[in-house]
Amino acid sequence: MLLAGGSQPLRLICFWGMVLASEKFSCPSTCSCQYLEVNCTGQQLQEFPATIPLDSRQLILATNNISHLPPVELSFLADLVYLDCRENRLGDHLDFTFIGMAKLVYLDLSFNRLTHVTFSTFSQLISLVVLKMSDNPSLVQIEKDAFANNTWLRYLDVSRTGLLFLHTSTVRDLRHLRFLGLSDNPWHCNCSFLDFTTWMTKTNIHFPDAENITCYVPEGLRGLKMPAVQVQLQANCLTRLHKQDYIFLCLIGFCIFSAGTVAAWLAGICAVIYEVHTAKGEDEEEEEEETIT
Repeated sequence: MLLAGGSQPLRLICFWGMVLASEKFSCPSTCSCQYLEVNCTGQQLQEFPATIPLDSRQLILATNNISHLPPVELSFLADLVYLDCRENRLGDHLDFTFIGMAKLVYLDLSFNRLTHVTFSTFSQLISLVVLKMSDNPSLVQIEKDAFANNTWLRYLDVSRTGLLFLHTSTVRDLRHLRFLGLSDNPWHCNCSFLDFTTWMTKTNIHFPDAENITCYVPEGLRGLKMPAVQVQLQANCLTRLHKQDYIFLCLIGFCIFSAGTVAAWLAGICAVIYEVHTAKGEDEEEEEEETIT
C-alpha cells in the first residue's frame, strides 16, 4: 500500500508533464496539421510559428513574411525531412541555421532574399537531395565548397538569381547530381568561365530551360548560348593574342636578347684576358730559360 500510495505523485507528475508537452508542441493556431505534416501556407506569418509538433516530418511555410529561421527551434525538429520556405523574406542569415537537421531531404528557399551561400549554410544537411534556390535576385555568390557535405544532392536549382560566376568544382564534385537549373542568370562569360562551359558540354546532367542559359557580359557575347560560348571563349582565350600580349612577348624577347648579348660580351672579355695571361706566362718562361743558359 505504501508503495502504491508513493507512486501516485510520480504518476501525476508524468501525466501533467505529458499534458504540458502536448500543449507546448501542439499544432499552431494559424496552421493546419495532419499526420506528421504542418502546413502554414499563406498565413501572413511574420515569425517562425511556435509549438510545432516535435514528431513532424513535413513543414510548409510557403507564402509568408518570415525573415528569420531560428536555429534552436529548428534543431528540435530532428525528424523533419521536408521543409518548404518559398516566397518569404529570408535573407543572408542562414549560416548555422540548419544544425541538427541531418534527416532533411527536401529544402525549398526559392523566391526569397538570399545574398550568398557559404560552406556553413548547408553543411549540416548531409541527407539533402533536393535544394531549390531559384528566384533569389540578390544571390550573387556561392562559395566554392558550399555543397561539400551535400554529397547526395540530385536536384539543384539556382535559376533567375544574380549569380555571375560558379566554380566548376562546386557542382562537378556532386556525384549524384542529375538536375541543375542555371537559366536567366547574368553570367559573366570571361576566360575564367571557359572551364565551366567545357564541363557543361561533357556532363550528363540535365539543364532545364537550357535555351535561356546565356551570357550577359561581355557585350560581344550577350545572349549567346552556352555551347556557342564555349567555342567563342576557346577562340578568344586559348589562341587569340591581344595587343598587351604582343607587347609582353616583345619585352620578353628584348630581355632575352639583351641578356644573351651581355653574356656573350662577358664571355669574350674573359677569353681575351685568359689568352693575355697565358701568353704572358709563356714569355716569362722563355726569358727564364734564356737567362739560365
